[in-house]
Amino acid sequence: MAAGYLGILRARHAARLLTGTLVGRLPNGTAHIAIVLFTRAEGGSYTLAGALAAAYGLATAVGQPLLGRAVDLYGQPRVQLPAAVLSALGMALLALTGLGSLPLAYVAVVVAGLATPPLEGGLRALWPDVLEGEDQVHRAYALDAVAQEVMFTVGPLLVTLLVSLRSPAAALLVINAIGVLGALSVVLSEPSRTWRSAPREAHWLGALRSPGLLALLGAFFFVGLALGSITVAGVAYADDHGQESVYGWLMAALGLGALIGGLAYGARQWTGAPEKRLRVIVGLLALGYLPLTLTPSVPVMTVLAALAGVFLAPAIACSFIVVDRHAPRGTVTEAFSWLVTTFGVGAAAGTAAAGPAVELGSTAWSFAVAGAGGVAALVVLLATGRLLAAPIRTGGVVTGSENDRNGAVEPGFSSGHKA
Repeated sequence: MAAGYLGILRARHAARLLTGTLVGRLPNGTAHIAIVLFTRAEGGSYTLAGALAAAYGLATAVGQPLLGRAVDLYGQPRVQLPAAVLSALGMALLALTGLGSLPLAYVAVVVAGLATPPLEGGLRALWPDVLEGEDQVHRAYALDAVAQEVMFTVGPLLVTLLVSLRSPAAALLVINAIGVLGALSVVLSEPSRTWRSAPREAHWLGALRSPGLLALLGAFFFVGLALGSITVAGVAYADDHGQESVYGWLMAALGLGALIGGLAYGARQWTGAPEKRLRVIVGLLALGYLPLTLTPSVPVMTVLAALAGVFLAPAIACSFIVVDRHAPRGTVTEAFSWLVTTFGVGAAAGTAAAGPAVELGSTAWSFAVAGAGGVAALVVLLATGRLLAAPIRTGGVVTGSENDRNGAVEPGFSSGHKA
């Protein structure tokens, strides 16, 4: 297992691109907690903190696919770095002006969100140029999914450390300055500077004209909903047991499960259609969420949380391959950005749904939202089986990566294959 991942990291530019992307995404991965801590330190209410964080999240959801399309049209350096700087300036405006003017505070977080650079989609577009062969590309997708889990664990810890050492305002400034440095490291690399999207057919829908991609996005809205609801359900479970630390244990268990699952998934060479494999993985993901509704003792619940997380990173990694296969030619960055957006919107919906579930029912009901989300994702994948059976060439949709040098498609699926 380790040898395969070391082979990826030893490839020229790979470690730099992965590290730079993760560092560049720190502001986005920590924005919600940083905004909440800053608002509370400035004397704002939890309602205001949540509203500002929601405004940032909504703006990010809108900005990601738009900037992703701009990257496909104009290249990475001309979009990623200016966007990173503008996003950092938005957060700096919030940190330096505080909450004295609420309209200005909202403008600041909206600018920061809209300008969040689509580094995630950009990295996935670069992998086929950096790595040799489809196996390495697919393993890189798994490593990418695992690295996200690490970032979402380490990022909040870094924010809280900066807050304790200085202040929430300092945390906002430092995290976003680090993010700009990460984006700078990526765009100055040779693969980013020389990457060009394949020629694209002009169409106002862009990547969304692919039926297969739309089906995948519909499914991952519900995967995001499941994950978002667990964050609220975990808090309710911790409250029921009178220990705040229980929440940390549950989230850590979920992250550990995802880490193990992602590493194991990427270590194996898979054959056959990734669309079929994704249905199996999402089915297992849903199955893992359902036992959480039993809300057993803390030790048992921690084990169940770890098991529930095992199939998350594999599902995300497999979805990357499906996106690459179904994205219309010349829209790969935009397509990956739509996946990020849809997942994020789903997570926000899950967070919103789990709260009333706790208040109207019980903690078990909030975990049931997660189970329902997983089941709904599977139902979408099953219902859209024809659309996902195999990519088609109509409208410029291709069966493999637009970086055909490495042919990031799975064995047995050549261009124009029909299931």
